[in-house]
Amino acid sequence: MTYELAPGSLLENPLRVKEDQVKDYLFKVMNFHRDRTPYWERAFKDVDLDSLFDSRSLPAVVENLLNAGLSVEENYLRSNWLEFFPRDYRGKVRFYQSSGTTRERAIGHWDRNYVDYLVAYLKAALDELYNFESLYEGERVRAVAHGPYGWYQDEISELVWRYSGYLYFIGMETDGLKKVLAREGVDAVLRILDPLVRYTKRVMEADRINLVRSAPPLMGMFEPYAENIKAVILSGVGIDDSLFQALSEKFPNSTLVPLYGYYLFGDLVGLRRGSKFVYYPNWPFTVIYPVEKSEDGYRVLPPGRRGRLALIVARPEVLMIKVEDETVERVKGEGAFRCDGFADPKRSV
Repeated sequence: MTYELAPGSLLENPLRVKEDQVKDYLFKVMNFHRDRTPYWERAFKDVDLDSLFDSRSLPAVVENLLNAGLSVEENYLRSNWLEFFPRDYRGKVRFYQSSGTTRERAIGHWDRNYVDYLVAYLKAALDELYNFESLYEGERVRAVAHGPYGWYQDEISELVWRYSGYLYFIGMETDGLKKVLAREGVDAVLRILDPLVRYTKRVMEADRINLVRSAPPLMGMFEPYAENIKAVILSGVGIDDSLFQALSEKFPNSTLVPLYGYYLFGDLVGLRRGSKFVYYPNWPFTVIYPVEKSEDGYRVLPPGRRGRLALIVARPEVLMIKVEDETVERVKGEGAFRCDGFADPKRSV
């Protein structure tokens, strides 16, 4: 099994995936992993997948999967990542580490084909929500990106190239940075990242950078060059309404774009809606709903309710079903997005 089982028009229309297409795709991916992936061979051994997918709605399928005991424990995944790699899988696979900003690094893997689908989603969302095509019309994209090496570097590189631009990727050591920020503040983070600060300044003084991808605590170093920056893409700790208010004043010529990132699926595009930040997953590969657990099991919450983030990552090279130690609010899909989104993710550092 490879990516030919994804909906046929997904690369051309990545935002217009229907719920029935997602259910059909998930069913095929889970059957594939049931036969070839060590962890899922055991987990699915006594599970009737047909009955779990018998429900009409995707949220009901998610409830069925969780209530069948198929959620993977985080500590188990971190210690046994190879059990989630299918036997004899022949794609172009690379193993990546998570950023490690909050907790010990985890290891996950991507097929190179997934990057094409992810970047198609990102570009479509940026064009739909923020009109990026017109924003850079007649001007070449010249980008600087901060971040850890691995999937992050692949993703932002391909995205910039889709806009016929070029990229300065400035890698950074991210282990434990959120904890340092919480305990000691921005200055302590910048001391750790001194080489990044120096190289960024060198680039900004030499080139006319018009796109920045970074994290909120690092945005101060771009303020002297704000006049030329047309867009700022942000992810990581500290994305909230007060931050965007402050950045709107410091970067008056810039479109501000929030992203939600995770090492197993990459980045999801968000938008500011009032004081909330709403993110939409890249169906069918990523499914996210808030859930609550009672004596009767897990239940997907209706729009407007907040619960723990339930996550399904379903690709030929990796299948993951988890309930995260993070809470989100469910938000109805609208506009170009047929899938429900989630708002204001919160995790303790």
